Amino acid sequence: MPIQTDFKYEQKHSGSATVQETLSEAVSQEDFLGLLRDLCGTTPEGNAQRTWKGPGFNMIWRPNNPSVTPDFGDQPHFLQLNMTEETLSFTDISGPTGIANRALLQKDIFLGGVAYLQTINDSFDNSGQHFEPGVFNNVPATQDPSEPPTIVRMGSIPHGTTINMQGQAFTAPQPRIDPSSIVPFKIGSVDDGATDLVQFPEQDLSISLNSRTDLARVAGLDQDHLNNPNLFLTDVLKDQTITETVVLVLSTDSTAPGAVPDVGGGASNIAFLVGKQPPNGGGPNADMPKATSIFWIEKGTDKYGKPLLQLQYTQRVILDFNGLSWPHVTVATLRLVEDTY
Repeated sequence: MPIQTDFKYEQKHSGSATVQETLSEAVSQEDFLGLLRDLCGTTPEGNAQRTWKGPGFNMIWRPNNPSVTPDFGDQPHFLQLNMTEETLSFTDISGPTGIANRALLQKDIFLGGVAYLQTINDSFDNSGQHFEPGVFNNVPATQDPSEPPTIVRMGSIPHGTTINMQGQAFTAPQPRIDPSSIVPFKIGSVDDGATDLVQFPEQDLSISLNSRTDLARVAGLDQDHLNNPNLFLTDVLKDQTITETVVLVLSTDSTAPGAVPDVGGGASNIAFLVGKQPPNGGGPNADMPKATSIFWIEKGTDKYGKPLLQLQYTQRVILDFNGLSWPHVTVATLRLVEDTY
């Protein structure tokens, strides 16, 4: 279900004598949402809404204290696996004026905004696994700071983390979906799927272990798709012809080489997750220092030659605990829910 609201921003643009003049001026301008427009569509007028739904896969290495929670095995970690059913809804809140950001060093800017609500359930027993409200923003180019047009995703995760992910939107004929590794690595190492990796037996589906989800709950999962969850996305594309793709690339890390924008963003965690270092504590329970995601809004035809509009994404979250950085990867392929409005 989308966020139900009739709220729309109506904020004065500099140089306009009245709000009504501001609205008339703003309506004639370029769409504030830019390449985010297809997330929510254009109808109904005012608060356009779209809801997307479909299957996915989620894997997470999470901490475990065997002496307290023996049900999750005898290791200080647990590999949780879920085949999922996801609903992701978007509501345009830009209004006729956009979202005003007042400036000291340059002229004001006005953002496009799309409120979103993400819910993910386990497809084995329909248990709730994830709930996330937030906002996507489209940000115009700025002079101070000097940055090109960018996009933002701000989300609140009930486990105790908030994210401010920044990046860019662009178009391409087809999506480029690279592999995503699930192998943990040493804290502080580069996350390239090759450096300072630490292998664990839970990654091998041929081994029976009590520190991993019962494989009966994830029927159909094979070794290749666990090693690279992005195969769930490329499998879908094999019978489709994609001719137009909007790509949304986002990260909490603006310090990475070549990052755009190169300032701002980040992740914030509650005390329980961050923990305290010795001698005042034992370190993090599960600190989340970084998250990245890529969304592909794809247009083309399906295997029957019918028109196709599809939303795919891959998300990679890093959890730091017990001296290692542990990947948490989520993927999904979503289609529009009919009669959303």
